[in-house]
Amino acid sequence: MTSSTTRATGEPDRHHTEAAPARLAPNDLTLFLGQWLRSPLRIGAVAPSSRHLARAVSCPLPESGQPVVVELGPGTGPFTAEIQRRLGGRGRHLAIELNPRLADLLRHRYPGAEVIQEDAKHLRRLLDERGIERADVVVSGLPWTLFPAADQQQLMDATTAILGPYSAFTAFTYLHAVPLSSARRFRDLMTDRFEEVIPSRTVWRNWPPAFVLHARRPRS
Repeated sequence: MTSSTTRATGEPDRHHTEAAPARLAPNDLTLFLGQWLRSPLRIGAVAPSSRHLARAVSCPLPESGQPVVVELGPGTGPFTAEIQRRLGGRGRHLAIELNPRLADLLRHRYPGAEVIQEDAKHLRRLLDERGIERADVVVSGLPWTLFPAADQQQLMDATTAILGPYSAFTAFTYLHAVPLSSARRFRDLMTDRFEEVIPSRTVWRNWPPAFVLHARRPRS
């Protein structure tokens, strides 16, 4: 079956009440920049994502039921805040963060999320340990375009291993990275693994500007 590629708005769901993630505090930016200087290939950006990008990546979260949402690379938590707002106490929210300082910050700031300091490559084991069969939505804040091919492949294997036939996966790419071979390789990897991959409109109110890739129906 061929992959379909169309356009999506990436706009927030108007049925939700307005409760944007907390604005970036100066100490957040200081912490984020400090961790980026220590490990730029793992952090991937010099500033946390905006609430506008957070809304765009969180669009697939269901409005009802008890969904399992897995967040990869939450950093200081801009996506975490939006996921928590949309869930409103429903379901489970696992936030997988490798950096110990950022994981500690997330635990303090978002007690409703289950923060796990681990490598996202071990997703299947992490869910098994918690009695979870599959995730309904995986939201990624990882810098996929900075990863070499082998790491992209391994992370995608780990991600698709926890998805069900109707699950969704979202990831973002910075606009300036589009011409890079690593970005093209990531998009090709997504279309190879999912029957539908939908790019959003550009989120200009983020620095750097970015767009979101919404993927559904993982291939078996």
